[in-house]
Amino acid sequence: MHVLVTGAAGFIGYHLSQRLLDDGHTVVGIDNCNDYYDVQLKKDRLARLEGRPGFRFQLLDLAQTDAMLALFAAEGFSHVVNLAAQAGVRYSLINPASYIQANLVGFGNVLEGCRHHGVQHLVFASSSSVYGLNAAQPYSEHHPVNHPVSLYAATKKSNELMAHAYAHLYGLPCTGLRFFTVYGPWGRPDMALQLFAHAIMRGEAIKVFNEGRMRRDFTYIDDIVEGVVRLLDHPAQPDPGWDASSPDPATSCAPWRIYNIGNNQTVELNDFIAALEEALGKKAIRELLPMQPGDVKATWADIDDLTAATGFAPVTPLREGMARFVRWFKEYYRYA
Repeated sequence: MHVLVTGAAGFIGYHLSQRLLDDGHTVVGIDNCNDYYDVQLKKDRLARLEGRPGFRFQLLDLAQTDAMLALFAAEGFSHVVNLAAQAGVRYSLINPASYIQANLVGFGNVLEGCRHHGVQHLVFASSSSVYGLNAAQPYSEHHPVNHPVSLYAATKKSNELMAHAYAHLYGLPCTGLRFFTVYGPWGRPDMALQLFAHAIMRGEAIKVFNEGRMRRDFTYIDDIVEGVVRLLDHPAQPDPGWDASSPDPATSCAPWRIYNIGNNQTVELNDFIAALEEALGKKAIRELLPMQPGDVKATWADIDDLTAATGFAPVTPLREGMARFVRWFKEYYRYA
């Protein structure tokens, strides 16, 4: 495969690019390397990719329409994985315009490039945040997701709808992946795991929202990548049993599918912190706070459809994943 990976300097994009190269594919990575979080971390990820045969990088923003269409015309990608986005639930409360540009305008340019240049399969990142006010657990792709509680979640739901329209109108196979709280080495420094780890190592208090009673389906990065890779070479197909009078939200008469990718179990935040304390060998000072606007109390992925389609099941226990993260964290940030 000749694969475009958008957001290649990001956490998931970096790991996916490494895996695709390991498997013998060629990869063109793009990223705008914005300063939403530490740009040096993005540069360090890219440095590990750019020396590898089969990888090329281009500094490019998805919202640059002409440049995006030129890239598609020049490269003739067989497959596209769209991971570039303005991430973060809480930041969407502060800078909503960045989500419109990156997640809506940018994704529209990806769809147009795929449509006009014969891409065999578009796989794109959605998010568990689309489940919003849906209280049914575990979250199933077959549940409606019509009540997002953040602009970030609303843009991800919009991506799913935009992709469906292109699948229906142009026969473009599209697969959306709802990621559940990804963690591991080279992770984002704005996410709770790194914020907690730095604070614990410095003897500072960590901010624990909802007094640590929130539950999350924490998913190790290698398990996420495995799920993406297994789906990439299996383009979405129309569902022959799809019924317009009782429409299934996860499938369609168009070549479009939605899958959860998670660990298929839910862990209380307090237990997650305890696993981090164990791996670091230090106790946290906890500042207990109420729920943050835009957050949900629990996430839990039903991955039955993904397992049926690909044989995928996560294999990394929380404590093992946490230990791997801490080894990288202490080495990268030079903690003794």
